[in-house]
Amino acid sequence: MLIKLTQMRPGQAGLVADIRGGRGINTRLENMGIRRGRRILKVSSYFGLGPQMVEVDKMRVAIGFGMAERIFVEVSG
Repeated sequence: MLIKLTQMRPGQAGLVADIRGGRGINTRLENMGIRRGRRILKVSSYFGLGPQMVEVDKMRVAIGFGMAERIFVEVSG
């Protein structure tokens, strides 16, 4: 099932399937280690609307809500 990163529940993991943004957002996310095919774990979010805390390659990163809305993740179940 393909969902936005913002729709994931804390503790839920999946594979980054698509990033729907321009070159700038793709470059910025890639510099954080977030790119297609990578496993991503949602750690937490601030009341569901603020920054989204995720873990990629054993590194935790906070992503703004607007940017997280553009990341689509393939989750099972």
